[in-house]
Amino acid sequence: MTNKAASLVEQSKQWAKHYGAYSNGEEGHAFTAPLRVRANWDANDADAIAEMFTDNGSMLMGDDQLQSRDEIRAWLTDAFAGPYKGARMTFEPVEISMLHRDSALIVAEGGILLAGETEVAPERSSRIVFVTVRVDDDWRVLSYQSSPVKG
Repeated sequence: MTNKAASLVEQSKQWAKHYGAYSNGEEGHAFTAPLRVRANWDANDADAIAEMFTDNGSMLMGDDQLQSRDEIRAWLTDAFAGPYKGARMTFEPVEISMLHRDSALIVAEGGILLAGETEVAPERSSRIVFVTVRVDDDWRVLSYQSSPVKG
C-alpha cells in the first residue's frame, strides 16, 4: 500500500468514529451531510459548506438566521476571515430519526473549537439540530440550528 493510500485509510477510520451508533443504514446515510459540513468547516471552506445545503436551506448562527446558500456562504466567508479563522466544528450524534425515507432529524452535541483549542469552551458547547433531506440521491442539509448548553 502506498503512503497516500495508507493515509486515506487512516483518515477514513478516524471519520468513521464520528458516526457513533449510526454507521449503517439510512440513519448513517442521512448523517453524511452533517459530517461533510463538519469536514468543510474544519477546512474553513465557506463555498463547500454552502453547497451542502439545499437551495432553500437555512442556518441559525447566534442571532443570525441565514436563509439561502448565498447568505450562508457570505456569513461564513466573513467568519472564516475573522473570529472563526482556523476554527473547527465538533459534534457527536445523540439521536437520528428518519422522518420519511428522504428526510431525517439529527440531534447532536458539540460546538466550535477556535484555532488552537482542543476542547469546546463551555460557553460554546451546544445542542445541534440538523434536518437533512435526500436530493438527487445525495443527502443535503435543509436546516442547521444550534442552541447553547450552559456548562
